[in-house]
Amino acid sequence: MLLTVSGPPGSGKSTTAALLADTFDLEHVSGGDIFRELADERGYTPLEFNKLAEENDQIDRDLDRRLHEIAVDRDDLVLESRLAGWLAGEHADFRFWLDAPPTVRGERIAEREGKDPERATEETRAREASEALRYDEYYGIDIEDLKIYDLSVNTARWEPEAVLDMLVTAVEEYDATGDEGKAPTTIDYEF
Repeated sequence: MLLTVSGPPGSGKSTTAALLADTFDLEHVSGGDIFRELADERGYTPLEFNKLAEENDQIDRDLDRRLHEIAVDRDDLVLESRLAGWLAGEHADFRFWLDAPPTVRGERIAEREGKDPERATEETRAREASEALRYDEYYGIDIEDLKIYDLSVNTARWEPEAVLDMLVTAVEEYDATGDEGKAPTTIDYEF
């Protein structure tokens, strides 16, 4: 089974994906962790690395290619990244989108990274705008178009365990016998 968890920074992707992986005994691969590792290896903060990615499209393309290959080549996986649902395409059994208001996400990021919440919110908004432009330019993906997702949840309204319960119920009730209700992903990626 391949589950994808997507959403903007601070939406609870990592927490939820880890909980899903534990619940279903699946491997968890995080695009954010991979991106932060790449930034750290090169001596950049994630925001600085994101800015560099605006000038060097190979950073995004390498990360996205790796995530796409993981989605295609592996089973029994929870793949988590902003584009996981798009990159996994028809290989995904279930695609989740998580979100929360920008201030809530900024507070979560501030707590995680030891920053001022207002600063974290501003940086997050700048990062999101930058990424949205790149996704559209590289792949023709409108990140705000949620039609490919099977379920979208506002994580500000529930604790992580309640979000997990919703997603687990959705997966358990999902009829995997046909793709009639699945939104097609017809993007041809050029990494």
